[in-house]
Amino acid sequence: MAVQLLFLALEQQRQLKHNNEIMAEIIRMPRLSDTMEEGNIIGWLMKVGDTVKPGDILAEVETDKATMELENYVEGTILHIGVGEGAVPVDAVIAIVGDKDDNVEEILAGLKAEESKQAAPAKEETAPAAAPEKKAAPAPVQTATKPKPAAAPAASSNGRVLASPLAKRLAEENNINIANVPGTGEGGRVVKADIESYVASGGAQGNSVSYASDGLAGFEYGDVAVSQMRKTIARRLSESKFGAPHFYLTMEIDMDNAIAARKMLNQDEENRISYNDMVVKACASALRKHPAINASWFGDKMTFHKDINIGVAVAVEDGLLVPVIKQADAKPLNVIWSEIRDLAGKAKTKKLGMDEMTGNTFTISNLGMFGITEFTAIVNPPDACILAVGTIVQKPVVKDGAIVVGNTMKVTLSCDHRIVDGAKGAAFLQTLKDFMENPVKLLR
Repeated sequence: MAVQLLFLALEQQRQLKHNNEIMAEIIRMPRLSDTMEEGNIIGWLMKVGDTVKPGDILAEVETDKATMELENYVEGTILHIGVGEGAVPVDAVIAIVGDKDDNVEEILAGLKAEESKQAAPAKEETAPAAAPEKKAAPAPVQTATKPKPAAAPAASSNGRVLASPLAKRLAEENNINIANVPGTGEGGRVVKADIESYVASGGAQGNSVSYASDGLAGFEYGDVAVSQMRKTIARRLSESKFGAPHFYLTMEIDMDNAIAARKMLNQDEENRISYNDMVVKACASALRKHPAINASWFGDKMTFHKDINIGVAVAVEDGLLVPVIKQADAKPLNVIWSEIRDLAGKAKTKKLGMDEMTGNTFTISNLGMFGITEFTAIVNPPDACILAVGTIVQKPVVKDGAIVVGNTMKVTLSCDHRIVDGAKGAAFLQTLKDFMENPVKLLR
């Protein structure tokens, strides 16, 4: 009886494998960031036929915000790799891991049949229509190659060379001391392309010509592939600039009291409050009084947010990231200072978590540290507004009928006119000005 049961169990397992109902694990391109629509496979660390276990790194994937390692979560054999290198849409099949005896062709055929089955109802719905409406496909946000910043000596931490797993494997295969390879990745990290350039040049830094005589030592001229981050920035801001009717409101703020308050606050060396921290707090406090500004546009609806989450634009190597200070109106200045410092550090090293760069309801872009006196920013969708902050300028001002030396700062509010009207934007700026000119109100 036991033998018969065992035979039946084995036969059932064989039949299930035949029907592609078990064993094989379908690995799809994951969504690794909130704006990701495609992932760019830089290279595979495994090949078809390799045995893998949970925790193994299968490939390196470049998103619009970072280069990440694709981790394996199942035990088995790599049966199929869908794309060697290049852009792959989110949720597309990129690999199959299963038992070495699984029939890959049957699995792929089953996947194709399943996709056709899911697409069938949509076709039936549109079939009766004489001229079915076509929806525009989302603009691609990925590029097949990663841009190459100026080469730098391979960075090391505690004597360890910073390099991707794929670069290390290629260096080992080509008998190269990876410490001698200039890294062009984040923080001098050696990536696959650096090894290939090193090999092609016989140990030189590649074929690019660097011009040091103009004071830009190491800068590479010529064509550079657009990074996924830059591609996404271009797409989102183009949609915002040309899709949302912008208007701009500029106001000049007396900063004398803010300068004095900051000097007093920073007598405690543990906290080094910046003017940007004060602007974040002032904006959050003003938004609480003007909830119509703390809004988002979603095409068929407008959302007025109860939580006030301030996005702070941070310049990084490939473009711009916007870490978010959640519920900023409820946080004191020292906490805002600490969070901005920590998040900006993560942004520059591309270590921001998904929750740390999503959920913004208002954005601030500050170029004051570069001496920019005034500028306009493009609304960061789906936000209704973005505030552009200039530098503090010392100049003659009139106070109590006399000309004296004063300190002023210009701010410009960019508004999406679909949500915010001029009077509402102006009222918000008046409240912001009041908070900045009376900073003691920020301490409440």
